[in-house]
Amino acid sequence: MDRLLAKTLHGLEDVLKLELESLGAGNIRTGKRSVSFEGGKELLYRANYSLRTALSILKPLCSFNISSDKDLYTKSLEYPWEKVMSVGQTFYIVPVVHSSLFRHTAYPALVLKDAIVDRFRKISGRRPSVEQKNPDIVLNCHISDKRADISIDSTVIPLFKRGYRLKQAEAPLNEVLAAGIVRLSGWDMEKPLLDPMCGSGTIAIEAAMLAKRIPPGYYRRFFGFMNWPDYDLSLFNRIKEEENSGIISLKTSVTCRDISPETVKIARANIKNAGLEKDIKTGIADFLESEKQENELFLIINPPYGERLETDDICGMYSGIGERLKHAYTGSETWILSSNIEAIKHIGLRPSEKIALYNGKLEVRLLKFELYSGSKKGGA
Repeated sequence: MDRLLAKTLHGLEDVLKLELESLGAGNIRTGKRSVSFEGGKELLYRANYSLRTALSILKPLCSFNISSDKDLYTKSLEYPWEKVMSVGQTFYIVPVVHSSLFRHTAYPALVLKDAIVDRFRKISGRRPSVEQKNPDIVLNCHISDKRADISIDSTVIPLFKRGYRLKQAEAPLNEVLAAGIVRLSGWDMEKPLLDPMCGSGTIAIEAAMLAKRIPPGYYRRFFGFMNWPDYDLSLFNRIKEEENSGIISLKTSVTCRDISPETVKIARANIKNAGLEKDIKTGIADFLESEKQENELFLIINPPYGERLETDDICGMYSGIGERLKHAYTGSETWILSSNIEAIKHIGLRPSEKIALYNGKLEVRLLKFELYSGSKKGGA
């Protein structure tokens, strides 16, 4: 059994832990933007194909203590890199450095690269090439103080790149974050779900995939482990067949709308590419003009944060969101994602739950609003 590491976004560690438990992972431990676990080749393949809230899966290769760059070179030179890659393959090294031993975070990657190249030269007289844009093998060089941990990335192309998104609207939501929001919201996959400010349609697509049990790797054609010397194609095909056999029909409705016709056009293209055009309803509509709903809904809203709007405009928009929720969506449950704390206060409803997340480099809050008649006003 190998000690593996799944990387994720801040705030999604516990969600990822639950996902790993469902896959049968052992000895699971949550860290900062990561979850470590134990498993073999089958679990590594399955984790890449089936985890909705992981960004990548790393497999540790070697660890050792260092006191200088010379130590890093000497000890890295001793590792049998010829068992990890062939001389004809390209590679790239991602450095993650928190150590006073190195002034520049990129320098350890150069040292490790030299060690790998020199070992191949010594063994075969040839050297593998470094390729940044489309490497065959990606290594992670993590140095904390005087400890070096070198891992191989089994994913390479980050897992948030599902493969269904052909186009994107302005400031698109990361697929992993969208999947995490749906899981954190506790949506029961039975109450009708509405995203009234849908952008590229990512939240609706991830919700439908979850409800239909479509694996997040379903649309992908490549994972990093496919370039490893021990890649087992028959094993991976069996895993895909097992995971895909669990796909079911949608038990409720998923709807996404937006005020912009062009944005809805983009969302429809992505939905169609995901094969979900029969499952997700789309429409052009201004949420701020919503009429009173006859049925209770489950809303997930990712409104503009206001980077390109005047303060009065964005606060007015959020005030309008709160007004429509109170008057048109009584009895519904709503989750709103935003980084604009001041604008959130103008919603005029007291959130019953707050979750801190990151959308890229932006710290955001995911807020739950339970919409009963006579809801008390309050800030976030």
